[in-house]
Amino acid sequence: MVAKTRAQMMEETRAKLIQAGRKAFAVKGYAAASMDDLTADVGLTRGALYHNFGDKKGLLQAVIDQIDGEMGERLRIERDRAETTWLGLLAEYTAYIEMALEPEIQRIMLLDGPAVLGDPSQWPSQNVCLRTTTQTIQALIDEGIVKPVDAEAAARLLNGASLSAALWIAAVEDPHSLLAKVVEAFRDLASGLLKT
Repeated sequence: MVAKTRAQMMEETRAKLIQAGRKAFAVKGYAAASMDDLTADVGLTRGALYHNFGDKKGLLQAVIDQIDGEMGERLRIERDRAETTWLGLLAEYTAYIEMALEPEIQRIMLLDGPAVLGDPSQWPSQNVCLRTTTQTIQALIDEGIVKPVDAEAAARLLNGASLSAALWIAAVEDPHSLLAKVVEAFRDLASGLLKT
C-alpha cells in the first residue's frame, strides 16, 4: 500500500470540506450552515476549515468557484452545439438564465453568494466570462454579423442583463412562470446588436 503524500491528504481534506459546504449551503443556506456541523459531517475539525479556507466565507468562495467552473463548462457545451457563433452566444446566455431555476445555483450562486461576497459582476470568474464574450462579439463584428459597436461595452451590457435576469428569477416565488418571458426579452434585447 502506497502512503498518501501530505499534498494528497491536504487536497482530500479540502475536497471534503468543499463538498460538505456545498451540501450545507444548498440545503440550509449560508447563514444557517453551522461550521461545526459541516466539518463533523465529513469527520474533520473546525481547525481544518480555518486552515484551508480561513473562515466560512472563504469556504463559500471555494464552493462558488467550484460551481462556477461547472457552470462554465455547461455553458461552453451549449455554445459549441450551436450552428453559428451568434446562436452559440444566445444559447450560452439562455442556458445561464435557465440555470437560475436550479435550487443549488439559486441558493448559493444567486442569493447567498451576492449577499455574502458582494456584487457578482465583480467576482474574478466574471472577468474571464467578460473577456470571452468580448472576443466573441468582436469576432461577430469582424464577420459583419453584429453592428460595429464597442465589443467590451456590448459584452458588459449582455453579461449584466443576463445576471440581472438570473437574479430576478432566483428571487421570485414562482421562477418557472417567469423564465419564458425573461428569455424572450433577453433574446430580443441581444438581437438589437445584429446588423439589419
